[in-house]
Amino acid sequence: MEHSQLGTTLTHHALRTQRAHAKRTGEQPAGDFSELLNQIAVAGKVISAEVNMAGLADILGVAGRINVQGEAVMKLDVFANNTLVEILRRSGHVCVMASEEVDDPIDVPEPYYPGKYAIAFDPLDGSSNIDVNVSIGTIFSIHRRRGPYGTKGTAADLLRPGSELAAAGYVVYGSSTMLVYTTGTGVHGFTLDPSVGEFLLSHEDIRIPDECATYSTNEGNSSKWTPATRKFVEHVKAPDASPLGGMKSRYIGSLVADFHRNLMKGGIFLYPADAATGKGKLRLLYEAAPLAFIAKNAGGYASTGHQAILDIAPEDLHQRVPLIIGNRDAVEMYERSVADEKPV
Repeated sequence: MEHSQLGTTLTHHALRTQRAHAKRTGEQPAGDFSELLNQIAVAGKVISAEVNMAGLADILGVAGRINVQGEAVMKLDVFANNTLVEILRRSGHVCVMASEEVDDPIDVPEPYYPGKYAIAFDPLDGSSNIDVNVSIGTIFSIHRRRGPYGTKGTAADLLRPGSELAAAGYVVYGSSTMLVYTTGTGVHGFTLDPSVGEFLLSHEDIRIPDECATYSTNEGNSSKWTPATRKFVEHVKAPDASPLGGMKSRYIGSLVADFHRNLMKGGIFLYPADAATGKGKLRLLYEAAPLAFIAKNAGGYASTGHQAILDIAPEDLHQRVPLIIGNRDAVEMYERSVADEKPV
């Protein structure tokens, strides 16, 4: 970290970013976005503290209910979801929310004031790894609301292509806690300094390295892949293949952790469509779109294999899509590899 960065907090950086945006657009810098990002950071700190205590507290294991995706909800998932909802609904900057763990839009009831933004989040991505101490994270995406300021938001404020996002980011809870975000003009990373309780700028203007060194995918699902996907994976891991051969396999099984590693080191993540159904598993609003927005602004690219993730207009809050994301040249090569396979 450069010495000039050491004193840059997340709040300061977000304010600076908002002022630069206002200068470009001629808008008055109101500070709403920086305050909202600060509230997300507060939630991240609370969740991080609970994650770090998970082995000592009674929050490991399954909570006893199934979420809208048909998956068992972990106790820490419930805590993370409730933390985000309660902090954000009180912030004054959110008009409506959507969570991977909740069926319907989450409104902002009285006496809390509905703000300028709509936010969708995966409270705790990778929750199946909680009990074995693997890195997990929170993913979020932010849209500017469509309706009049001061009125309640609706699902229409959230059901929009990723290309319209105002911001996106994630918090990864690993050996350190790190928050990464973009507003469309660079991707920046902040590491939580527990001694002062602040996220400090540690990675400014992150760019995906040119070399695509690794591929990340669950090869245990290869029997469900299309022939073209299997051929692509065989190609990239072949030592003498050209182009983009000789990649190493690195798969954690926690999307936010796999993506973060590839963002920092260079790589491609694949969760392709199921050959039988043509459908993907990952959620467009909570996982694919926000990470695609980050990837784009770090020089990368995200696709279903047949369509750019950021171009998809969602039809449902819990819509699933295939996700191929990482170095642009590798993702585009995958698109060419599967071009003759018609999406279902």
